[in-house]
This record gives sequence, structure tokens and C-alpha cells, in this order.
Amino acid sequence: MSIKNVLVAQSGGPTSAINASLAGVLKGVIDSGEYDRCFGAINGILGVLSENYLDLTDKASDIPDFITLLTHTPAMYLGSCRYKLPDYRDDDSSYSFIFSQFKKHNIGAFFYIGGNDSMDTVLKLSSYAKEIGSDVKIIGVPKTIDNDLCHTDHTPGFGSAAKYIASSILEIAHDTFIYAVKSVTIVEIMGRDAGWLTAAAALARNDYSGAPHLIYLPEAPFDREKFLEDVRNELQKRNNVIIAVSEGIRDKDGNYITSSKAMADTFGHQQLSGAGKALEFLVKENIDVKVRSVEVNVLQRCAAHMASKTDLEESFAQGKKAVDLSSEGKTGCMVVLNRISNNPYQVEYGYAQIKDIANEAKSVPVEWINAEGNDVTSELVEYLRPLIQGEVEQSYENGLPKYLDISHLNRR
Repeated sequence: MSIKNVLVAQSGGPTSAINASLAGVLKGVIDSGEYDRCFGAINGILGVLSENYLDLTDKASDIPDFITLLTHTPAMYLGSCRYKLPDYRDDDSSYSFIFSQFKKHNIGAFFYIGGNDSMDTVLKLSSYAKEIGSDVKIIGVPKTIDNDLCHTDHTPGFGSAAKYIASSILEIAHDTFIYAVKSVTIVEIMGRDAGWLTAAAALARNDYSGAPHLIYLPEAPFDREKFLEDVRNELQKRNNVIIAVSEGIRDKDGNYITSSKAMADTFGHQQLSGAGKALEFLVKENIDVKVRSVEVNVLQRCAAHMASKTDLEESFAQGKKAVDLSSEGKTGCMVVLNRISNNPYQVEYGYAQIKDIANEAKSVPVEWINAEGNDVTSELVEYLRPLIQGEVEQSYENGLPKYLDISHLNRR
């Protein structure tokens, strides 16, 4: 029997580190001696369904320093999708085609790099593989700036996004503090159900700046009157108040605090917008002070110029670990990272069953949020700080970061 190939794809939202995981998979395949070629599906599982592939082994051979450039290129080199596979017990046509593609291209392992919804795809494919007796190994490689995947200490992409958020809050403080007038600046940060990324704003605090002065996460019920009281109290202490708020904050009844009605994506998740703007209007109507809101939006996802070296190194290692797991015969699982210690910071790599991860979410522990519900504890800061450590050496061309050509994603 001929030596097997592997297929890898990326799915969900982009990050500064997901390509580092892809680079780790490719390096793992090249070094393994177990596999021949590494194919990449364009636009996630849809790439398999449309037979749209790149030979990444050829790319690594043809382009000098391809793996290094891939590691430092933000977003998704293979493109993405948000496609929910049906239950194969209701309709197995997609599954039958996908596994026919595996057979056609002599695929021995399929790696899907993504977040919670992507792990749903890993679960369904691995369940179908078991149902039909396929020996193709199906393994998830974690990714999400939301840091909400269960059974892993933290997720690739989160550390770099956290570094960007903390840096941005510090820069906003420098911008705001120059004016000797009373002001409130509200910074809206991504996080529909989990406040990990907003909590990372606390890393901006230093000896001369306490910004953000208030932090609101989705895990703590939001009360408008209490919020106004918090703001007034802070304005008594200082001229300029900076507030970090998750896009997914909601009241005690579970209603989102937004300025516009939310729509749902294909996975049923509400697409939120306007929590910061809603709070800006609330302050304007009730407190006589200069106020503005800043929605960081997509900028926090792919700021490769502010990437965490720790994040990229761990992301690359988790991609390689996935290849090792497949060589060991593991399937229906996701690569996980376990923290051994904070000081010195040490981690180890392992795996967990995908059935315990898919469609679950890890929230910020209640004990890591203060009793007032408007800040985080020192324990959470201690958890976060190691993840943003280290600066990445970036190549530049004509004054701008040098990234890989992604024109293959813009073809009809």
C-alpha cells in the first residue's frame, strides 16, 4: 500500500496564529516519515466539498522560507467558512462525498483547525468515520481568540489578540489623559459568551495608569443603573475614565445590551453590534461629560505586528502535535494544552476526546470576577500575563510587513 497523504483545512474566524498551527501541521508531515504530501482545502470543509485544494508540500519546496513566512502571516492562508454539516443520520450525502475525496487522494489523516463550531465538524466526521469503519484519522487543532474551548488551558490566537487589546488600551489611555476635561471612553471588545478577551484589557494597567478603570464581562449580569453609578464614582476620582466591555454583555434576564437587533449565523449564534455605542448613549443621556465609544472589531483578530511570540510558538507546536497524534493512531480528538506552572511558565501538549469539547464553551470563572461585577481579580491577570510574552521578528518590504501571497483566495 502506498504511503498516505494528509488533508488540512481552516475554519471560523481568523487570528494572528492560526497559520502558525497550519505551518506546524505542514512541518510535522514533512518530518514524520509517515506521510507523503500535505494538501490544504480552500475555504474549510467547503473546499473538500468543491474539490478545491492546494499542495502545501509543493509550496514548502518552491517558496524559500515558506514555513517561516506562513507562521508569521495573519488570518487564514487556506481561507475559511462557517458551514454546519447536517446530521449524517438525516442526510449522509455530504459525508459520503467527503470520504470519497479522502479515498481519491489517499488521505490518512484530516486536520481541522478552528474554534468551537469547527470542532462540531470534527465530531461529526469522526462519528461518521466510526460508523462506516473508515481508518482516516480525524483530529481537531484548536483556534479562537475567544479562548472558550473546553479541556485546554488556552487557545491559539488568544494570546496575540490579548496582547493587541492590552496594548490598545494603554495607547488609548495615553491619548485620553492629555486632556484636562472630564471624559468617558468605552472600548467594545469581542466576546459573545465568554469575556476572556475583554478581561485581557486588565493587562494594560501599570504603575502610572489604572486603565481600564471598569471591566464588564458577559459572565456577570449587567445593570444599567449600577453601571452609571460605577461611572460617576470613577469620575469623582479622575478626569478620564476608560471602560472595557464585552460585545456580549447582557442583563439579568439574558437580554443583550446592544444598540441594534442581533441576527444569527448558520450555527445559531447572534451577530452582535453596538454594546459600546449603547453604553455611550446611556452615559450621554445621564451624565454631563464628554463620552465616546471605540469598537475594536476585526482589528483585534489579525494584528500580526502585535503577535505574542509565546502564542505563535505554542500554535506551531500544537499543529505538529496533531500530526504526532495521528501517527499514534489517535482520532476523534483535539490537541490540548495543559499548564504545568505559572512561574516559571511551562506547558505540555496532549489531547482530549472531541465529544467532550464540541458545542461546549468555557466561561471566565465567576471567582475571577470581582464581587461588584465591574472588574477582574489578580488571579485572572496572573493566568493571562504569560500568554502575551515575547515579541515576534517580522520581515518587512517597502515599509510594510511581508506576508504570503493569498491571491488564491480571491479567485472566482
